[in-house]
Amino acid sequence: MSQMPQQAALPKCPSCAEPLEAGDLFCGACGYDLSAVPAPPADQPTLAMTGAPDGDVDWPEPEPVTTGSTEPRAHRAADVPGTDSGGSPLHAPEPAASGVRFDRRADLSEPTEPTEPTEPTEPTEPDEYPLQAPDPRTEAHAQVCVACRAGRVDGDGYCENCGHAQPRERDHMERESGPVAAISDRGLRHHRNEDDFAVAHTALPDGSPATLAVVCDGVSSATRPDEASTAASRTAGDVLLAALPRGTHPQAAMHEAIVAAAQAVDALAEEPDGAREHAPHQNAPACTIVASVVASGLLVVGWVGDSRAYWVPDDRSAPPARLTEDDSWAAQMVAAGLMNEAEAYADERAHAITGWLGADAYELEPHTASFKPDRSGVVLVCTDGLWNYAETPEEMAEVLPPDAAARPLHAARVLVGHALDAGGHDNVTVAVVPFPAPPQGAGSA
Repeated sequence: MSQMPQQAALPKCPSCAEPLEAGDLFCGACGYDLSAVPAPPADQPTLAMTGAPDGDVDWPEPEPVTTGSTEPRAHRAADVPGTDSGGSPLHAPEPAASGVRFDRRADLSEPTEPTEPTEPTEPTEPDEYPLQAPDPRTEAHAQVCVACRAGRVDGDGYCENCGHAQPRERDHMERESGPVAAISDRGLRHHRNEDDFAVAHTALPDGSPATLAVVCDGVSSATRPDEASTAASRTAGDVLLAALPRGTHPQAAMHEAIVAAAQAVDALAEEPDGAREHAPHQNAPACTIVASVVASGLLVVGWVGDSRAYWVPDDRSAPPARLTEDDSWAAQMVAAGLMNEAEAYADERAHAITGWLGADAYELEPHTASFKPDRSGVVLVCTDGLWNYAETPEEMAEVLPPDAAARPLHAARVLVGHALDAGGHDNVTVAVVPFPAPPQGAGSA
């Protein structure tokens, strides 16, 4: 910070305000002894309002807000949820400020400029905050607002300090199990996440590894679709985890898992007496399902509905493939030769499903298929919230990072990010299941 030079002499008499000349020892008007006036203090630099002198600085955490600043403030990654959907600060800012404010504010009750030059001092904090930051020893027992980092969250999911609605746990879920990973995100348009998934790894009777992934998409036109997807994904995952270590063939285990998942969703329709009277037009809970198992060089997929599985080889010179066929109006039009695929999926009826899990499904027809890839790669198990933005196998392979098999969680984040960047009109869920290189001589099944 630049410094202003001090004058060598007083400009006027301290007693009568008569102008003085350089070298005067007494006032010519009143005779005041100018030698008794103490010399002006030497100039001392003060801390800039938006910075500090060069050198190591022990920054407070977080830094107190600077009054009058119009520069955006930097925050830790954990503080990012502190902005609302428009990026506006959740505390009331100064009129010109644009940065996000958290649990500390500048004390505006004191003058912002000192009345006389002072020594540099460490930034001070007010004696009290309007609402103290939580004690970390009690934070585990009371949820703290993700926005202001200070207020407690009430039973309705809103901060008692700033009023910010808290994200629900299933708005964004990430999970890893051994080599498999999955992510589910609410998307940008839906008010809740109606997808769910299950990922796990286990061992076959001979000790060889097996990995599985189940992805379910709740049918939005049905009642409680989020409960349906949760019941189906957890039930199917549990059945596969129990059947594979017993030596059940993966394709038989897949069929058994889908049937059990359908029964779990059917059970949600068993409502108490009188419940239907209050909502007579609601459909039974329903969802789609798609799942994969990788075990002993075998790739098995199973599905009901329009959620999909894709195969993308690590060697991108080999073609990727879609492993499932949709239970949908569009797929039926294509199969009947009435439309080509581009025409069918451009129709507004394209995503009307013809198969699902639920008490009002016409007939349960689990589809299963078994493959023996001749090279390493990954299986992508996803809902239409992703494949709407990468429909063909080639488009999906283009979005998938080349190191997906080595970093499946990272790959899942990239895929979900692609869907969100493209509009995020639906819930987005994807599981990334690596398929290891098979023994020499393996062929197609």
